[in-house]
Formats: sequence, C-alpha cells, structure tokens
Amino acid sequence: MLTRKQQELLLFIHDRLGKDGISPSFDEMKDALRLKSKSGIHRLISGLEERGFIRRLAHRARALEVIKLPETASQKLSSAVQRTTAAVKQTGERIGAAAAHVMGRVAEQVSDAVTQLPLLGRIAAGTGIEALRDTTRFMDVPTALLGRGEHYVLEVSGDSMVEAGIHDGDTVIIQQCEMVDNGTIAVALIDEQEVTLKSLYKKGNVVDLVPANHNYKTMTYPAQRIRVQGKLVGLLRRY
Repeated sequence: MLTRKQQELLLFIHDRLGKDGISPSFDEMKDALRLKSKSGIHRLISGLEERGFIRRLAHRARALEVIKLPETASQKLSSAVQRTTAAVKQTGERIGAAAAHVMGRVAEQVSDAVTQLPLLGRIAAGTGIEALRDTTRFMDVPTALLGRGEHYVLEVSGDSMVEAGIHDGDTVIIQQCEMVDNGTIAVALIDEQEVTLKSLYKKGNVVDLVPANHNYKTMTYPAQRIRVQGKLVGLLRRY
C-alpha cells in the first residue's frame, strides 16, 4: 500500500516519462509535490523502489523506470486512454464513431474516479480524545468531493455535532489547513494531545469550540493551546 505522497510522485514520474521520455529532476519532483527539501523526495523514491514500483537505472543521469502502477483511478483512466487510442487506430473509416463511443466510456470512468486517502483514526465529536495517527489504513473517496491541497479522512466518535448532520460512526473528509474562517467546522488539536471536531470561533486571544448539540457546552481555550489541522469538506455514511 502506498502513501498519498508516494502515489503522487509515482504518477508524476510516470506522466513525465510518457511525455518527455526522461524522468523529472529531483527539484522538479520537490516542486510538484510541494515539499521543502529534496531529502523528502529521496525517501519517497527509496520507498517506491523497495515496494517494486520503480527501478533506478545504473550509469544514466536522472534514470528512473516505472515498473508498475497501483490499482487506482489514475491507472484506470490511463488504461482507458490507451484503449481509446487502440480503438481509433483499428476503426479506419469508422474512426469518428468508434472514438466517440470509446471516449464515452472514458467519461464514465472519470465520473466514477476515486482517490485513495489516509484514514488517520477516530476523532471526537464530543469531548476530545487522543489523536490517532494510523498511517497504514487508506480509504477510497470520490474525487469529485475533493478540492485543492492535501486531504485525509477520520472516523467520527460521539454525538456533539448531530445538529450539523454529523453522527457517530460517520466518516468525514478533511482538507488539511492551518487557518479557517470563524464558524467553520474544523479539526482542532488541543494541547498537542487531543483532537476534536467542532465549529471554531477565534475571538482575540481565545478560541471557542462550539458543538452542534444543545446538550453540550462550548469549550473555550487560550488561542496558543489550539492548533487547526484541517476543515470539514465532505462526509460519508454507510446505512
């Protein structure tokens, strides 16, 4: 199983090899993945190499070979494009109709595309619980629910946000960020130990974490004790 960054790097290298016939430089990889240093790229490449997804070619500069891709939406879409090209070549005089048919299938796959996000653990929608940083679990999420930037998913524990439609056992999609507007439902880390999901309001040097359940009280903390780790952008529920 690949991490989100490993998957992003693998697909970036694969796309550049397909377009230019040469793998991107470490600086290009660093910029594409929005990393601060090339040491992170070295670790990602080593991880991909250990898992058998890429191979370094000896005696050649910038020489990386993609051996395989993960079974993700990106791979499915790439395969669909390859099928489109093959169909167009084989149809001859019927190229227009065949291309339209196959491209329709590609459009269907795009609409059903999913992205694999890390499932980091359970978050309290009640009193704060210790943050769980389990980076070994992943979950497929419809790409259409995601915006720009990094995302992750959390399982909800508790009922303090039920009046906002968030129930115990739901899975919430979080867009990673460090600042939110007042009133945003956000992931708040308290004293670097506990994490909770609440509507956040900053007033001067204090932060109010406001529940959406009249049975719970607003929690107020000095601003320095609260660190925003993301905002709610989507919710998944099984029936």
